[in-house]
Amino acid sequence: MSSKQGAKGGAAAAKAKKPTKAGAEEKREDVLQAVVIADSFQDRFKPFTLEKPRCLLPLAGVPIIEYTLEFLAHNGVQEVFIYCGAHSEEIETYIHESTRWSPRSVVSPFSSLEFIRVSDANSVGDFLRDLDKRSLIGGDFVLVYGDLVANIQLDEALAKHRARREANRDACMTMVLRSIGVEPHRASQSRVITPVFAVEPDGRCWQYEEIHPLQKEHKTLWDQNVVELPDFELRSDLIDCGIDICTPEVLALWSESFDYELPRRNFLHGVLKDHELNGKMIYTEILDRGYAARVSSLPMYNCISKDILERWTFPFVPDNNLAHGQTFKRIREGSCFEDNVPIPRGATVTKSVIGRNSKVEEGVKISRSIIGRRCKIGKNVKIEDSYIWDDATIGDDTSIVQSVLANNVVIGKGCQIPAGSLISFSVSIGDSTQLPPDPVPRISLLTYEKTLATTNPTLVGQSGKGALFLEEQDDEDDSDSEADRNPASLEKTMFYNLAHLNLSTDSISTLASHDSYDSDADNSFGSLPDSSRNVRERLSSFASDDSGLSPDAFHSDAVHGLLDALRADDSEDFDSAKLEFMGLRLANNASDSSMRRAIAVAFARRAAELLSPEHGGLEPTKSAEKTFTSKRGAIKFIREVGVGRDETNLQAEFALALQKALLGVRGLEVGRAGALLAAMLQQLYNLDVLEEDGILAWWGDSRAGENEGLTKVKEKCRVLVEWLENADEEESEEDEDEDSD
Repeated sequence: MSSKQGAKGGAAAAKAKKPTKAGAEEKREDVLQAVVIADSFQDRFKPFTLEKPRCLLPLAGVPIIEYTLEFLAHNGVQEVFIYCGAHSEEIETYIHESTRWSPRSVVSPFSSLEFIRVSDANSVGDFLRDLDKRSLIGGDFVLVYGDLVANIQLDEALAKHRARREANRDACMTMVLRSIGVEPHRASQSRVITPVFAVEPDGRCWQYEEIHPLQKEHKTLWDQNVVELPDFELRSDLIDCGIDICTPEVLALWSESFDYELPRRNFLHGVLKDHELNGKMIYTEILDRGYAARVSSLPMYNCISKDILERWTFPFVPDNNLAHGQTFKRIREGSCFEDNVPIPRGATVTKSVIGRNSKVEEGVKISRSIIGRRCKIGKNVKIEDSYIWDDATIGDDTSIVQSVLANNVVIGKGCQIPAGSLISFSVSIGDSTQLPPDPVPRISLLTYEKTLATTNPTLVGQSGKGALFLEEQDDEDDSDSEADRNPASLEKTMFYNLAHLNLSTDSISTLASHDSYDSDADNSFGSLPDSSRNVRERLSSFASDDSGLSPDAFHSDAVHGLLDALRADDSEDFDSAKLEFMGLRLANNASDSSMRRAIAVAFARRAAELLSPEHGGLEPTKSAEKTFTSKRGAIKFIREVGVGRDETNLQAEFALALQKALLGVRGLEVGRAGALLAAMLQQLYNLDVLEEDGILAWWGDSRAGENEGLTKVKEKCRVLVEWLENADEEESEEDEDEDSD
């Protein structure tokens, strides 16, 4: 947004709220309204959404919008406005025919439900500007997408929002976010775009940025006002649920900025950037319990389907029969079947859902999959981690892995459907056809322009019907187009990889991430195996999911930045260095192991420098002490970021990182490196960063002696280790004596 537009928007937003219709003025405070965006103007679900809107695609046998409306009903929403774009007639027909949601239904939980069409809308921003013109909103309202799956309660978030609004009318919006937490979270591993929020302890958001693997510049610039805040966190460990509690002033801000299209990348980023002009404040409510996520992409469709199977979304699980007419019951092996689903002897079904009147033949193996109604599955068929919608037919001896098959798909006998395949409505695959694994097949009867595609027998077999679905091509020839394209291009298949873009040494999978690196030019660091790979190693405010990107771009800048801060002859504390380090980490999506490595290398090099005559010629003990204590906040940084938590295995990993870093310092003799390591471990022990158990665990780790150089460095620490062991034994004997007394 230009400065003139910002000034105009700020001035307009600062004025009193524009007059609304009489009905809106008279609305009571306790009438909670909600706006559902049923069209996100994206094509991530094509070719499926050529024929059906995303919000009506089946998720565990239930149209997605059912989950959204149930969430609103469970949170006491009374009035609902649904904004429709593509397939608006189909959405309206579905709601009007619903026994629960129809405005005419006597059991509807809503006092009113209205559909709003905007014929010329091209973005979510157009919807919200139209809503502002209609003056239908009389107070606070909940803004969500029609692809939300959530079981959280908004009572506390609503109460805090209203309290802030009463205290300051410029507090106009509260974003509901979900903390990833310590345990592995599929949603964090399935997202391509990582949102980053700069948040104060009271929840106020000051800046919003996005990082993704395809961005050209792996840098995130933070506003000076944010950097100067006395206390704030950079949060990339959050799932954006797409739930916003808004005042009508939010709509006014949209109306004053006609270039805003997206709620986060445009609106949130712009309003926060121009907060001094518009005067508005936006807050976050960060939840650490409950479930909330959007079916915003095919990887997220896979993620949320698995979470439903594992009952993280309770009470919105199959056997609670969310949609009218369902009869699911929970059966053996964690599966749910509807009526009339006989399973013959010799067939196995585990952790799966099968809809009514589906027929399963002998020898079938179905695991972690969702099968719709009236499907016919032939003999010896194998289905793993897949989603097969209603009325599909699967021939004998066919294998389907990690794929989505839409309604009325026919797969012949002896076929191989590889991971990531998307087979759209009514496509037929002939007998004995093996779909190619690369590129991942997306097969449709329609083209991008919704015209009938010409069948490709080479792809689907002689008796098949369908063709490879191709995206709309950009006529411009830009050599950098792959690196600059919208990262949503990675979300149009169940899985994605970046190997062909030369952005990483490893492919990226949305179901698993990898953390590996090679030795760099000036450090023979080697690879540190991570026993908790794919598991978050800390509850750090700055932590995010590993992306698999090579950390080389991160490592060099991070090490030099920390070294410059340690070398600086000033009285500044370590906070600015920490901020720069975490910014680099976010921009490069570096893993926890990469961070640990960079920190160990920087502090090891600084300690080695201080041994040299030109830097003071200190003894190892004095060098270690000065390295860790000369800068206020350096030890806190190591404790919180380098180690992460008070866990023995993480302390051992940091000690191992220091050992390998010192061995790799150029010009430092092995014996000298060992003496310095002993001094640094002693200092970290004295400063309560490493405990006895952590150092002893490092000593017993086979990696610490996996080559001659490491063994020689390690051996210099024997005296320290023996002292710790003796101290531990003496403490144990004293405890026993006290117990006997």
